[in-house]
Amino acid sequence: MDTASQPGELTLPLPSTESALAASVDSCAQSGLPIAFLHELWLAADAESCDLAREEFCSALAAVGAKCHYGLPTETHPTPAQEAAFYRALRLPDLALAHACALGREPAWQRFLHLYRAPLTQAAIAITGSATLGHDLADSLYAELFGLTERGGQRKSPLASYSGRGSLLGWLRTTLAQRHIDHHRRTHRETPLDDLDAAAPTSTAAPVPAELDRLTHAVARILEQLVPDDRFLLASYFLDQHTLLQIARLLRVHEATVSRKLKRLTAELRKQLLRDLQSGGLSKRAAEEALGADPRDLEINLRALLQTSQTTPFSDQTTRAHPATLQPRASE
Repeated sequence: MDTASQPGELTLPLPSTESALAASVDSCAQSGLPIAFLHELWLAADAESCDLAREEFCSALAAVGAKCHYGLPTETHPTPAQEAAFYRALRLPDLALAHACALGREPAWQRFLHLYRAPLTQAAIAITGSATLGHDLADSLYAELFGLTERGGQRKSPLASYSGRGSLLGWLRTTLAQRHIDHHRRTHRETPLDDLDAAAPTSTAAPVPAELDRLTHAVARILEQLVPDDRFLLASYFLDQHTLLQIARLLRVHEATVSRKLKRLTAELRKQLLRDLQSGGLSKRAAEEALGADPRDLEINLRALLQTSQTTPFSDQTTRAHPATLQPRASE
């Protein structure tokens, strides 16, 4: 039970253990948090059942707090109250279990396997799409988490990096998915070239110059036939990079009206271009391929074709905007 709302007011009576606590939380003493509060967190984490001592748990808390800067911007100096709020928000039982497992405590590992072995195996099967591969992936992750690799005479387990800010199960699933991706990339790189017998991708040939020439003339012809309203709308959106909202304000219409107008206009332009190209002798497929050409390959000045000196705004309203308000602007 929480005995106070502010960490500085925590006065949990523990006369028989006060001296032992003082010796076991040296790693957190610099935070200025009351020893009774740290003891409360240790109890809330049920760390003792994982064979995790108070000193070890406080060291883990201090490491997480320093690593995450207590959930605050790096330039902010945390107060004891902010540190206490950060620690309270952690998933303390998950944190204690993860760090006890990282230290190789048997009770912690028994609980870990009881809680997570089945869900992780199911997740691995779902990721790999195979029961056999899923079990192999899960087993390899367990071995890594147990810390079979020793560095400098000490066991190193990824569980030591768990911060307690999210659920341990979510962290494990994310780690599992990442290990699967790493394995795929590694084995993909190591596949001998002789074993790769994939068919060459079908190349989409760029339109021949004659088709590009036809497309250039078709685009120029159709854009020249547009009414000033449509030329202004296309220039504002595609060339001047104005947003729908900016154009709507310029035209004094609703943003949805501009969106619908642009959609109808571009669809109609595409239909006209297809008809024009087909009437020029291209098949429907060749015309569609020509429309997929990079616009930079067209020898055409789109801005010159779309530029208009006078225009009358389209509007669904009875009140129409003055033409002088419709000139393109760089910013709203």
